[in-house]
Amino acid sequence: MDAKAFRELSEAELEQKLHEIRDELFKLKLRASVAQLENPARIRQLRREIAVGETVRKESVRKQALPEVERTP
Repeated sequence: MDAKAFRELSEAELEQKLHEIRDELFKLKLRASVAQLENPARIRQLRREIAVGETVRKESVRKQALPEVERTP
């Protein structure tokens, strides 16, 4: 997923998607420790998706907090 796709998700959907990606990454790392993976580059891809998702999530939190800062004199 790219940042645009993450931004289109609601807050709850974003959290759910990040949870699913983390779960997949965990399972993939577990399989990698036991046997050779078919696509080892998938680990890197998942880590990057998590980073993008977290960045979008934090942007959303900052946008919500920003108007409150502007209101205080």
